Amino acid sequence: MVDLQSQYLILKDQIDTSIQDVITKATFINGPQVAAFKQHLADYLNVKHVIPCGNGTDALQISLMALNLQPDDEVITVDFTFAATVEVIKLLKLTPVLIDVELDSFNMCVDALKKAITPKTKAIVPVHLFGQCANMEAILNIAKEHQLYVIEDTAQALGASYTFKDGTTKKAGTMGTIGTTSFFPSKNLGCYGDGGAIFTNDDALAHTMSGIVNHGMYQKYYYDVVGVNSRLDSIQAGILSAKLPHLNTYNKARQTAAEFYNNAFKGCKYIITPTTSSFSTHVFHQYTLRITNGKRNGLHEYLKVQGIPNAIYYPVALHTQKAYKKENVIEENFSNTNTLIKEVISLPMHTALELEQLELITNTILKYINTY
Repeated sequence: MVDLQSQYLILKDQIDTSIQDVITKATFINGPQVAAFKQHLADYLNVKHVIPCGNGTDALQISLMALNLQPDDEVITVDFTFAATVEVIKLLKLTPVLIDVELDSFNMCVDALKKAITPKTKAIVPVHLFGQCANMEAILNIAKEHQLYVIEDTAQALGASYTFKDGTTKKAGTMGTIGTTSFFPSKNLGCYGDGGAIFTNDDALAHTMSGIVNHGMYQKYYYDVVGVNSRLDSIQAGILSAKLPHLNTYNKARQTAAEFYNNAFKGCKYIITPTTSSFSTHVFHQYTLRITNGKRNGLHEYLKVQGIPNAIYYPVALHTQKAYKKENVIEENFSNTNTLIKEVISLPMHTALELEQLELITNTILKYINTY
């Protein structure tokens, strides 16, 4: 699904030198590499504050902690996403309110968001799924009307750009109250372990979160807020600094591969290719098809037999999961999610896909669809 070795080989000398420098100087935690990466990422995103942390899940949790929400406050997020988004809401004793997504973009349904708001709602967590932004202008307008926080889950869309109706353009993760991301190795910008970051233009929130990530300390052994231990280590920061200047190139390579896939599947009756919205670029963390003839699972198994990697993101709706299931759920409210979990399949997507590989993947899929 992902070729990380090719990326490394291109930057091998720079990455090896950076790692060796950390080891030689023993600046493993909060070393100069972390400070440098913070500034590099802030410049790239054009955001005032970047707070590195241990992983993308921590980034979400720390963001919610900083908002001083109270038990049972409601946080609205999507049903069709990785569990981390709802997991942190439950961990903090808040109430997750799951809503449906759009069939075409896989992102938060604005109409469902409007219906889900109650007097207990305090925050919205849109997920920029698979590589493109949710409808942030509409979401931000709703949030402003109801005085709600917006935390952008940008783990799969770092580098995507959003264009507002007035022509203003902003990077994914920089539009809401807080933005978060993950640097898991397979992400568009990935390190060689776990890592994450939080972004904000709010000075007070940035100060609070910079303490939370370090046990609540601003001065050693003085604890001003309740915190956690969540720091991006210096080795990972050095690796990310080496890769960040190439992120736009990485994303362009993904877009080129997606264009090949789109053209190959054009006109195929039972395949729906990913759509790119008018307001967001798509950086294709995943390239996700919909198979509409009921043969998605068959294709999944067929590709495995043929030695072609593929994955189903996501096979089970969060509202049906044991950890998050509620009584008296109205399934009609999740009609799009319930459709997607039966149809989606993701194909290999990375920066080193070659023409021969793309042809093999697409021809194999078309053979199955047209034969079985």
